[in-house]
Amino acid sequence: MTELPIVVGRSQVEPARPAEISRVTVTQLMTPQDVNLAGNVFGGVILAAVDRIAYMSAARHAGRLCVTVSFDEVNFHSPILIGEVVTLRACVNTVGRTSVEVGVRVEAESVQRENRRHTNSSYVTMVAIDEEGKPVPVPRLEIRTEEEYRRYLEAEERRAARLALAQRHQARRSGAPGDA
Repeated sequence: MTELPIVVGRSQVEPARPAEISRVTVTQLMTPQDVNLAGNVFGGVILAAVDRIAYMSAARHAGRLCVTVSFDEVNFHSPILIGEVVTLRACVNTVGRTSVEVGVRVEAESVQRENRRHTNSSYVTMVAIDEEGKPVPVPRLEIRTEEEYRRYLEAEERRAARLALAQRHQARRSGAPGDA
């Protein structure tokens, strides 16, 4: 077991900011303009909401404008229906030098039946930028709880996998020998 709190990150920006300050919750009603002909909410509507809440979380941590770099993973577990209330929860999982990974959990519930269910999860990488649109360092992240620590470790695994994949792609493009 790791002794907490710990501070992580690849920049020297001080002070470190606790993960807790990046927590954001947004709730919205799914209405007719959000759904397809089958009555399910379009995946793109949910992705747009995920992108917005990820921005809010990343900007809270960075203290400045952030832009989306990638959606690392998006898993849809169950459809969301017209008339359901959707709650999105976001928090920074890890930080790099200029980047922030935000985990977003989406839940839906029928107001009449009060049955909340986990519908999807996403991991969004945002980069902090200055007024000219150039990447700038973000504060390091202070991890205080076991749950934050678990999310940090999983985020670092995703980061390592992304970097390894990028290296394989680069090797293919350059014609260098490597994984095919």
